[in-house]
Amino acid sequence: MFGDMFRVSLTSFRRAKRIDPMTPIRRRSFLKSLGAAAAASTLPSRLRALAQAPLASTYTAPPILLNQLGYLPNHAKIATVLPANLPHSPTTFRVLSEHHSVLEAKLSTPILDAASGDTTASADFSSLTTPGTYRLEVAGTLSDPFAIRPTVYADALRLTMRGYYGQRCGCAVDLGNGYHHPACHLDGAFDPTSGRSGTVPNAGGWHDAGDYGRYIVNSGITTATLLWAWELYPDALHSLTLDLPESGAASKKLNAPLPDFLAEIKWNLNWMLSMQDPADGGVFHKQTSLHFCAFILPQDDHLPSQIIGTGAAPYKSTCATADLAAVMAIAARCYQPFDAAFAARCLAASRSAWTWARQHPNVPFTNPPTVSTGGYDDPDCSDELLWASAELFRTTHEPHYEAALLDSIKPLLPDLKITVPSWNNVASLGLWTYAFATASHLTPTTHAIQQATQTAAAELIARTHTSGYGNSLSLADYHWGSNSNAGNQSLLLLVANHFQPSTAAVDAALSNLHYLIGRNCFGVSWVTQLGHRPFQHPHHRPSAADNIAAPWPGLLSGGPNAHGGDAVADALPKAPPMRMWLDDQRAYSMNEIAINWNAPLVFLLAAANSTRPSLHTLSDPTENLSSRSERSAVEKPAARPPTCGIKICHLDQNITPLSL
Repeated sequence: MFGDMFRVSLTSFRRAKRIDPMTPIRRRSFLKSLGAAAAASTLPSRLRALAQAPLASTYTAPPILLNQLGYLPNHAKIATVLPANLPHSPTTFRVLSEHHSVLEAKLSTPILDAASGDTTASADFSSLTTPGTYRLEVAGTLSDPFAIRPTVYADALRLTMRGYYGQRCGCAVDLGNGYHHPACHLDGAFDPTSGRSGTVPNAGGWHDAGDYGRYIVNSGITTATLLWAWELYPDALHSLTLDLPESGAASKKLNAPLPDFLAEIKWNLNWMLSMQDPADGGVFHKQTSLHFCAFILPQDDHLPSQIIGTGAAPYKSTCATADLAAVMAIAARCYQPFDAAFAARCLAASRSAWTWARQHPNVPFTNPPTVSTGGYDDPDCSDELLWASAELFRTTHEPHYEAALLDSIKPLLPDLKITVPSWNNVASLGLWTYAFATASHLTPTTHAIQQATQTAAAELIARTHTSGYGNSLSLADYHWGSNSNAGNQSLLLLVANHFQPSTAAVDAALSNLHYLIGRNCFGVSWVTQLGHRPFQHPHHRPSAADNIAAPWPGLLSGGPNAHGGDAVADALPKAPPMRMWLDDQRAYSMNEIAINWNAPLVFLLAAANSTRPSLHTLSDPTENLSSRSERSAVEKPAARPPTCGIKICHLDQNITPLSL
């Protein structure tokens, strides 16, 4: 997910056209020189329209900004209005259905939004719950059309999850509409930094971002977030169709047909398992080439895909190993109803990885001198160890995992704080896991975790009320990958809602979704091929090299970044942090895509598509894995009763405890 060399043919194009290296190039202009017009002629009409539209690298926002898809009937619906961009200063707005007014209300008093520098007013039409298609009208100006209906985000969920199929490595991919490639990166090998030699077969996995590398640490939080979505919102995901090669395939080895959602995730789990050393349980950090390839299609990248180690014994890294331990413990829970053998394999891998990480708690990874691909280096793996212990306890309810977890939590008490998860900060995932595992018999630690989560959620909710665009980002949150920060803040809000049902928390989470899909200072949807004005120029090799003008679908841009990090971003004039974004393929610090950025968006969309009343609370989905007397053998329940309702929401209520 880091910057790299640009495609040679683009350099030639610049020279032929005498274009200055710092001048943004419209991607369509470049691709047209490569024959994109012929490719676009085969696309459906909607994609042809995207391909032929004259889209510049920057956007002028319309005066009315809202979610370009629409809204759920029974949740908040608020649009941002820019009074300065209207013919006169308005005080009211209308909602129109087929040119008939169905609602008229007052705009809020304009405020100065610090994140964008814009003067904004709000149009709140939350009282409108009747399904239909509408427009807002302010001072004679109409908004984009939008829908109100319970299934308004169904297509978005499918599109963004299918984006992972588009990122597959090692097999032929075909999303339709010309987005396809044959099997790629079939030549693998152990790099000398791994302490091994010889070739290795391609075991699958997802290309990490705009590059073709695969990284355990980033796969860890990505896969875990998706599996958490499965556990918390199975009703939205069980029947989700993704049109995968595995879709509908029956197997005598399976307990039940594997849902598409889990089939896609399994493609990455298999690769992660291949990175574990069977001799001792340790896990290698990444599998990449030694340097980034040019902007070419994956099948044209013939650089060997090498398993990279730390360069010295024990060659595996603590963070990668603990991440795998956590993810495989979750996978053991999720896959047992469908494929008991695979679930057992995942649990065995989790146990051996946990043991290795406990024996090697301080083996960090930094790129060896011969390697320049993404580092994902993290000097502190204590949070990964905490998380691994928590997931193994939740899966097995074995007391030694709980004891290790509580030892890890002790330094965080009594002033426990919940932070927004990220690839290098997974402590909250471990804390929440323990709270889910002990939800039916609240312990003092469980209570502390729940209370700290509510405190963190309250701060995020308050920010959505003061932001002119309704998001929960602070000014400091507009950094590399800020859009994923918005998504992970929504994940925090939704976990808080599971602990204690809160309409305010759910609406704040959805407000971040509205920000990502159009209610922002650019009026852009930061998801490719989603909404009226999706961004067009991701830092993403297949999108650049496929001779199709519209980028690959379902991918989230990294978003505004006040700190830069590449030549294009660093050349932008300084502006308020939300404005520090450019739709430019070269601006990898602002416009790359990444699997860990899509994951919280999928999580949020799964919640939005859940049919449960008010996205209601949920206890540990593994409630029936062991008797209540076996729970929390280390820490006794608190005298205080649970503060939230308890519901059992597992696909198989007759699961026995997971063990080997």
